[in-house]
Amino acid sequence: MKKISGLFVVALLSGATTLGAYKLIFDENTVFSKSQNIVSVATPNYSKTVGLGAENIDFVDAADKAVHSVVHVKNVSYRTVCNPILEYYYGYRGGQQQEQVGTGSGVIISEDGYIVTNNHVIKDAQNLEITLNNGKSYKAKLIGTDEKMDISLIKIDADEKLPYSTFADSDNVKVGEWVLAVGNPYNLNSTVTAGIVSAKARNLDTSGLQSFIQTDAAVNPGNSGGALVNTRGELIGINTMISSTTGSYVGYSFAVPSNITRKIIEDILEYGMVQRGMLGVQGSDLNASISKELGLKISEGFYVGDVVKNSGAAEAGLRKGDIIVKLDHKTINTFADLNGYINTKRPNDKVQVTFLRDEKRMVTPVTLSKNDIVISNFKGLELENLSSADKSKFKVNSGVKISKIENPRLAQFEKELTGSVILRINNIPVTDMEQVNKLLSGKDENVGVQLEIMTVNGQLFRIII
Repeated sequence: MKKISGLFVVALLSGATTLGAYKLIFDENTVFSKSQNIVSVATPNYSKTVGLGAENIDFVDAADKAVHSVVHVKNVSYRTVCNPILEYYYGYRGGQQQEQVGTGSGVIISEDGYIVTNNHVIKDAQNLEITLNNGKSYKAKLIGTDEKMDISLIKIDADEKLPYSTFADSDNVKVGEWVLAVGNPYNLNSTVTAGIVSAKARNLDTSGLQSFIQTDAAVNPGNSGGALVNTRGELIGINTMISSTTGSYVGYSFAVPSNITRKIIEDILEYGMVQRGMLGVQGSDLNASISKELGLKISEGFYVGDVVKNSGAAEAGLRKGDIIVKLDHKTINTFADLNGYINTKRPNDKVQVTFLRDEKRMVTPVTLSKNDIVISNFKGLELENLSSADKSKFKVNSGVKISKIENPRLAQFEKELTGSVILRINNIPVTDMEQVNKLLSGKDENVGVQLEIMTVNGQLFRIII
C-alpha cells in the first residue's frame, strides 16, 4: 500500500473567496499538511433546520447533491471449488475458479476520485469496480482500511472532475434532525430515503466502534458505505449496518459519524495507518442503580473504576472514583460519548477533562497515550497489544500478550505464561487492548475469569484466575 504523506482539509467559509496562509495553517477546521486537498469541510451552521417540520424542509436540493457523489461498489473475488467425488475416486486435486460478487455503496470525497466506503464492502476484493451515478465505470485501488471502525479509502482515476460530498461536523447533529440515506440497496442505483436522527453515540457493544448515529431512514443490503446527509446535502455519516432479525430494514439503521470517518481518512493518507489515542481510564456508565450502589448523587457521566498505568490519565492525576462529565466542550454521559470523542483524536493530542471528585468539579488537561500501552491491573498480569512480529510468530491476527507476571499465585507458571498470548476471555475472542479494557471494565476482582492462552511453544490451554 502506497503511503501518501500529508493532507489538506479546506474549510468552506460562506462569502469568502480566498484564504490567507495564516488561515490555512491555523483555522480549527483545517488540517495542514503537504498533500493535496481531498476533504472539504462545511461551515458549522445547524440553525437553519432545527425545529422545522418536514413540510418546511426542501429535500430535493440535498438529494440532488448527494446522489451524484454516491457510487456503486462492485467487489469481485475468486475461490477454488473442489469436487470431492473426483478427489475420492481419481485423486483429482484441482479445482474450479468460482467468481464471487458483492455489492455496496461508496461516497466520493474529492474531485480527483478518492472514495470512502465500508471495510466489509471491499474486504478480500481481487477486483473493485466503481460505477458513478452517470453510468461510467472505473477500476478502483485500495488506499487503506480500518477494519476496527469498518472504514476504507479507495481511489479511481477518472477522466473528469467528480462531484463530491462535503463533510459536516457530526458532533453538531441533533436528535430529531431530518436526514437522508443515499445508496444502492439491492443494486437499485441512486436510492434516497428520509428519516430523522433517532439517537447519537449509540453503543451496539461491537468490538470496534461504540458511537454510531442511529436513524430511522430505510437502509438495506447494498446501502453499506453510502452517505447519510443532512438537509443541506452535507455528509454526517457513512451508513454501515442495520438492526434486523431478517437481514433487511425493520426500523433502525446506523452510521459511522463523519468526524470519525474524516479522522480515519486523514490518518490513512498521512501515516498509512490509523493513529489511535487512549485516555487511559476503565470504568462504566452511570445510571440510577449504579449511582445508588456507589453512593453517588449524580446518575450521568463515566465512572472511573481504574486508571491505566503509565497512561495520560494516570500522569494527569485522574484516579478511581472520579466521574468524567466533559471532554473539551463535549458533555459525557456514557462510555459511547467518551469513546466516540476519543476516536476523533490522535496520540499526544491534549483534551481538557472535566470530572467530579468528592462532588467537587475539577478540570485537568490530559495528553492522550498511544493505544498500545500496557495495563498491569488485571489479576496481576501485565498485558500489551501484539506487534506484527508477534502475530507472525504465533500465526494469529488478534489477541493480547502477557508481558509480565505480578500475581504471586501464578509465580510457578511465570516461565510458561510470560510472552504467551491470550486469545479468549470468558469465551469471547480477544482483538486488542482496547477491547480487553472494555471487557474487563467494572469486573469484580473477586470473580474468576477464564482465559484461553497460547504459549510460546504453540500449546493451547485454559485457566481460571
